[in-house]
Amino acid sequence: MTALVNGGNQVTWGGIGGYWWLGILIAALLPAGIFFTVRTGVVQIRAFGHMLKVMARSFRKESDDSVSSFEAFATSAAARVGTGNIAGVAVAITSGGPGAVFWMWMVALVGMATSLIENTLAQTFKERGEVAGTFRGGPAYYIDKGLGKKWKWLSIVFSIFLVICFGFFFNAVQANAMAEAIQAAWGFNPLLVGGAIAVLAASIVFGGIQSIGRFAGIVVPIMALCYITVALAIVVMNIGRLPEIFGIILGNAFGAQEMGAGAFGAVVASGIKRGLFSNEAGMGSSPNVGAAADVKHPVVQGYVQMASVFLDTMMICTATAAIILLSNVELGGMVEGVTLTQAALASEVGAWGNSFIATALLFFAFTSIIANYYYAETNIFYLWHTRTSIFCYRVLYIFFILFGSWVAFTGSSSNFQLLWNMADMSMGFMATANLLAILLLSGTAIKVFSDYENQRRRGIEEPVFDAREHNIPGVEVDVWTPAAGARLKR
Repeated sequence: MTALVNGGNQVTWGGIGGYWWLGILIAALLPAGIFFTVRTGVVQIRAFGHMLKVMARSFRKESDDSVSSFEAFATSAAARVGTGNIAGVAVAITSGGPGAVFWMWMVALVGMATSLIENTLAQTFKERGEVAGTFRGGPAYYIDKGLGKKWKWLSIVFSIFLVICFGFFFNAVQANAMAEAIQAAWGFNPLLVGGAIAVLAASIVFGGIQSIGRFAGIVVPIMALCYITVALAIVVMNIGRLPEIFGIILGNAFGAQEMGAGAFGAVVASGIKRGLFSNEAGMGSSPNVGAAADVKHPVVQGYVQMASVFLDTMMICTATAAIILLSNVELGGMVEGVTLTQAALASEVGAWGNSFIATALLFFAFTSIIANYYYAETNIFYLWHTRTSIFCYRVLYIFFILFGSWVAFTGSSSNFQLLWNMADMSMGFMATANLLAILLLSGTAIKVFSDYENQRRRGIEEPVFDAREHNIPGVEVDVWTPAAGARLKR
């Protein structure tokens, strides 16, 4: 298993022949983000204020039965904001050094444009769901509809890896971090924690996307605000050390404090891996729930999901990095993952820091687990929608939650590393398939984005997309035919 997983990671993340940069995603992720940044006119900076305005309107529902833009945002944020923000940052720093934080920032900065593009495509090619007021979509759908039958194989490959990644391995990582944190804080057996997580997750996910969206919309904002507040307090307490910390991050990011290209490669690879694991920009995950939102124009959800990347990495991951780097905890010691973050916070605020991190991770990781379920179910639906397939998926979904808890129970460092490597491998192949698709469909995404921008330039505050005005093969015209009143307003 270890040999297979390591081989897969070499293909996607680098290390073939000993060259750290010989990996598809190390070579492609940042350049693709830069390409989308240029094509959108540096939208993440130029239109940052407009993004906030769109977020302010996202609470409104277009109809009573539909999923609001904010509920889709909260569900995707629930998946993004989790283990990657607390344990993942710690893993990045211990494996790549403080400079990995800089590369996490870079992945997020250009990833904001990538997220806008992939979620715009998900909205453009979405279709109506089985329940009134709902929609389904995502990379499998925009590959199939946008690229045509000759690319059907790519949509199938993507769907399979997404199910493996989000349905199984990512949930195991989330459950593992929760079990470790709760054991360190309160001494509960990790296996019992895993059983409780499985039961609670099953009770929520079977309620569907509306149930998940409502739950995430309440929990994620509250916990994110609490977590950022504590991190800001740590920063204020150590305000005099901030220049030193930024110097360490930047110096380590470019290998100034390291010896040789191999060390520099470890810094870059760790930052990009953990950055993608955390914010998921370009991975193709958030479009699955982004497509579920009922909005007037596809680009609206693109902006909303762009905000989710900013919240995830620029705010919450930076908060975790500040907690760790401002503490006196030894980075090269035996403490790793979430326990490193707990130890760092406890060294600053006292013993209650352990319990606070455990509580934050309890909510962050649990909301990730239930959002991950919806991602994978959407792709199971695309591949083969039968009662048997859904039942088998649910059984495996529960199994991997328990598997992650078992890894925490063993306390084995090698098991812990294998678990993260499994997540990296599946994430790598999934992201590779999606990056190829959105690069091939970038012309369509920019066409839709330009329609939105043109309407804004004409003074239209809330642009409306009418598919009949654009010759885009594969788009469901009835989904994007606005009411007569909306057409007159245009």
